[in-house]
Amino acid sequence: MTAEDYYKLGNTFRKEGNWQEAINNYIKAIELDPQSPAVEAKRMLDDILDYYCKDMYNP
Repeated sequence: MTAEDYYKLGNTFRKEGNWQEAINNYIKAIELDPQSPAVEAKRMLDDILDYYCKDMYNP
């Protein structure tokens, strides 16, 4: 899979409310392409989870 594929899959999981899987896929996208839009998407989810529930972040 490409970085774009992982980013899109992360978006799908995010829309479903499965934030842990979304973050995991964003991380994979970032590993493949550090310039991926997944960087910003992950940052936004990190901010949300930091505000709402720290226990949900478990890559």
